[in-house]
Amino acid sequence: MNRGYGGALALAAGVLASGPGALAQQVTPPGLVDQTRIAPFRYVGGMQPVMDDTVFAHVLLDQAEDRWNGRNHEFRYDGQGWVGTDYNKLWFKSQGTVLSQGRFAEGQHEALYDRSISTFFDLQAGVRADLDSGPTRIWAALGVQGFSLYAFDVEASAYASDSGHYAARLRGSYDLLITNRLILQPEAELNFYTKADLGRRTGSGLSDIDSGLRLRYEFTRKLAPYVGVSYAGLFGQSASFARRFGEPANRVSFTFGMRSWF
Repeated sequence: MNRGYGGALALAAGVLASGPGALAQQVTPPGLVDQTRIAPFRYVGGMQPVMDDTVFAHVLLDQAEDRWNGRNHEFRYDGQGWVGTDYNKLWFKSQGTVLSQGRFAEGQHEALYDRSISTFFDLQAGVRADLDSGPTRIWAALGVQGFSLYAFDVEASAYASDSGHYAARLRGSYDLLITNRLILQPEAELNFYTKADLGRRTGSGLSDIDSGLRLRYEFTRKLAPYVGVSYAGLFGQSASFARRFGEPANRVSFTFGMRSWF
């Protein structure tokens, strides 16, 4: 017993006498000694603590649907996508409707620079092109997009053309979770113009409203079929232009389609 105790004391005394270097060599595996001297710490999992300069991409097809009003079918799509970092993005938006006569209407396409200005909102600026079966119009665009109080998804945009026309658009939607996969989404879009444009069949003031109530089931987060009801209404001069061309000013439709993102 005394002999073992004395041996342990002798071993401890020898290590202390050899200095801190010998103690480090005993504790640190030989292959890591040089690396420890060069890099005193490592990133957890090899990831840097700040990743706001990493480039990501996202595409959302919010609406790809058939609308049936009891007599005619229309196809409506609405999507957007972006590529960039947490603070700076290149953002694209596109929407349009294929009417029962085969005419492509309400085609609006935007290319925007997007800059994060707060935790929940981005500032966007760029160009909008109205490209469909009607005359082409080009607008400068400026707006904000993000999540407001109570997680409403909102967009507010202003537009100016070189011909002295100005326009504004307001959009909003909200996801009401009935279950984790069954979601009810009300949404609405309002368009305003300062001057009438017969070629585009838009009047001054409040021109049109497109709204809907959709119930979707997310088989996966990236793929969700839905059913619902939609209302598309024209007002003022826009309604008069529609009647002149033999089109209804108000349409209530049963809607079914697919929402997807990647």
